[in-house]
Amino acid sequence: NTVICWIGAKGRKIKHLGVSFLLCLFGCQGSDGELKVEKDGVSDSESKVDSGVPEVPVPADDTPEVLNKALSGLSSRWKNWWVRGILTLAMISFFFFIIYLGPMVLMMIVLCVQIKCFQEIITIGYSVYHSYHLPWFRTLSWYFLLCVNYFFYGETVTDYFFTLVQREEPLRILSKYHRFISFALYLTGFCMFVLSLVKKHYRLQFYMFGWTHVTLLIVVTQSHLIIHNLFEGMIWFIVPISCVICNDIMAYMFGFFFGRTPLIKLSPKKTWEGFIGGFFATIVFGIMLSYVMAGCRYFVCPVEFNNDSNSFQVDCEPPELFQLQDYALPGILESVTGWTTVRLYPFQIHSIALSSFASIVGPFGGFFASGFKRAFKIKDFANTIPGHGGIMDRFDCQYLMATFVNVYIASFIRGPNPSKVIQQLLALRVDQQLHIFNSLKAHLTEKGLLPALEEATA
Repeated sequence: NTVICWIGAKGRKIKHLGVSFLLCLFGCQGSDGELKVEKDGVSDSESKVDSGVPEVPVPADDTPEVLNKALSGLSSRWKNWWVRGILTLAMISFFFFIIYLGPMVLMMIVLCVQIKCFQEIITIGYSVYHSYHLPWFRTLSWYFLLCVNYFFYGETVTDYFFTLVQREEPLRILSKYHRFISFALYLTGFCMFVLSLVKKHYRLQFYMFGWTHVTLLIVVTQSHLIIHNLFEGMIWFIVPISCVICNDIMAYMFGFFFGRTPLIKLSPKKTWEGFIGGFFATIVFGIMLSYVMAGCRYFVCPVEFNNDSNSFQVDCEPPELFQLQDYALPGILESVTGWTTVRLYPFQIHSIALSSFASIVGPFGGFFASGFKRAFKIKDFANTIPGHGGIMDRFDCQYLMATFVNVYIASFIRGPNPSKVIQQLLALRVDQQLHIFNSLKAHLTEKGLLPALEEATA
């Protein structure tokens, strides 16, 4: 067997023949006598480095039987293309449907996606390390997920449902001591982890403790930012997500038909042609989608809670950001088009920044996920969606995009919110309200604004 393996290695012109011979001595040949130097695109040197990491079981193909029969005559490349295409259209249709159902349903979907993504990542950790019989790993992971969600959603309720919280005594007490309760819950989990430490497995248990917390940071924190973006107006939720989806689809299409030049080693199927084609297609798509949505109040108005009807409402006078304005064209474009000005929504200019991030920086979320999967020798996080993998495989770029949008709104869009200031003032004691009133009156009088306001009222 050793001689046969050595001859086979020389016949395949393997560079490191000395290493190949040693591998042969230890029985590296496959069932048919073939040398297994690479597996799933991972070199032998990589497998040696990661030899201490158990492999995660590869999920079986769960493509619907109807699609398997309909596409049975196609090659695997085109079969995968059709499966991905059909299910992509199905997911886009579902996305439109939940938008139609309103902001409350969107928030529930975000929560469900968050839980599923967390489950997929934690399952990988459990699959890798379950043989060590570490106590309470999954229990503590889900407990910390509950604690973090309690903290973030409690902050959101206090911020956006202030009047309702102040009206209900139990909610008011929970709101007042919310952060202390959240800390106490987390501290309980921390103590449980310390008590679960097992001799000879300390390092491994701390690895898994870090695994859980990094997962919480990536998944839960950023899904919380998605909900905050939604409250600013549904357009800040729909346009960024749609840009990431468009870039993913168009990069795949350009890469599938024109791809020749590899982009990055972490994702061998990604090409420069797909990357560049996806960028320009996403920019055009973002501008067009923004033009359509910016003219509809349902999408541009902030999502607010109506205390009278105890329901969400999306109705306002559209701000200047969503009102058509004339912009002078540069000389070059004016000579080409013959136009001196063009009417655009200011939001369309912001959409260029969103589209650029989605197509240039957003894919690095996917590259990060690819590196993570290669580290554990898996193709996908799960097999929830045939042809696409798990939910996390579809949302690896979305979470990075959500953080950018939240930072972008805070830096360039959001200003002081008078309604929230008034809500906080009404929660003060009467003497505090009078003090603020007198201070504000003195300030306006000093500025010379108060007499003008009194004359206008008279």
